Amino acid sequence: MIKKSLKNLFAAFIAVVMLAAFSNSAIADDWSKLSKKKQTTLGLYMTSQQAYDHMMKNMDKALFLDVRTPAELNYLGVTSVMDANVPTDMMDGSAWDDKKSRYKRKHNDNFVADVDARMKAKGLKKTDAVILMCRSGKRSAKAVNELAKNGYTNVYSVVDGYEGDKVKEGENKGKRMKNGWKYSGLPWTYSMDKDLMYIDK
Repeated sequence: MIKKSLKNLFAAFIAVVMLAAFSNSAIADDWSKLSKKKQTTLGLYMTSQQAYDHMMKNMDKALFLDVRTPAELNYLGVTSVMDANVPTDMMDGSAWDDKKSRYKRKHNDNFVADVDARMKAKGLKKTDAVILMCRSGKRSAKAVNELAKNGYTNVYSVVDGYEGDKVKEGENKGKRMKNGWKYSGLPWTYSMDKDLMYIDK
């Protein structure tokens, strides 16, 4: 009886190890299945959990930027481990997007220069790791491509972003409750450090 229990326990342990190995390889394989809007020219991606884990181990060797608009950070909060907010776009209060039923965004023409400044302040080079996060992984992908055109070679896009993807069916359809930094229970706050925020001049 004890032998059989031990045998079952060992089999269960092996199954868990195999599942973990499969899950990790599945995560890597899934990058090829990302929507085109989330794909980047560099092909480097992380989930929000992976970004958090990376920063906890490599805080001094990587730059973690939130590229959402300052308004998004103001009302939705920020991660507790980001290096700074450097938005790719700003809200344009004078222009309305009828198709998306929201204010239009205008590109931040200083984006690359602002990232350069944050890299310099942290003593990093364009070959060092940069992790970009937006709301759900689309703007961060565009931002990766923009930095790649300007000599950056090691830039990751957080594919599920701060708020995550929308649920496609059920009672929460259309809500961002599928994945993402906040939904994953990673540390965040409404209390922002002025030195890390983007002040438009």
